[in-house]
Amino acid sequence: MGILRRLLGDRTPAGFAGVLEPGEDVVDSAPVEGGGHLVVTALGLWIPAGGGARRVGWHLVGKAAWADGVFTLTETAEAGTAGSAVVLADLPPVRFRLPAPGKLPHEAYQRVEGSIRSRHRQEIGSGGAWFVQRKVPGRDGTVLQVRPDPGTDVELVTVIAEQVAAKLVNPAE
Repeated sequence: MGILRRLLGDRTPAGFAGVLEPGEDVVDSAPVEGGGHLVVTALGLWIPAGGGARRVGWHLVGKAAWADGVFTLTETAEAGTAGSAVVLADLPPVRFRLPAPGKLPHEAYQRVEGSIRSRHRQEIGSGGAWFVQRKVPGRDGTVLQVRPDPGTDVELVTVIAEQVAAKLVNPAE
């Protein structure tokens, strides 16, 4: 049955525990050692979670790395807002051992990079922050995201981000 599904164009892995949105087709998947799958769709990366699966939108993938058979995902959380900008904070990295990765690492990389419209690194005091304009899957336009380095003054970053976001909306100011 699995081969027939793939021949007919359905790449959803057997036993996948997630609930895809209408039109959210599986691009690629790879089994995770210990159970579950990583699943790439246009809207995000599905990861095993709590006996099921949950989707991490491409705009919330802070870092994704592939080395020595392990896919490491650093998800970001929306920690606040600064005008129309979103301030992000890294969550602890999660590692998935993939015994048969196929093209999944490459497909994930392409989608993370494809969500980025522009990026700028700004040194701020003894730290810094990344200012990134990204496409949010399933929505029109872009969002300005700001990810301060650990130890960087978040209040100062928030003030700067609010000013940058205002200039992006009203470039003549």
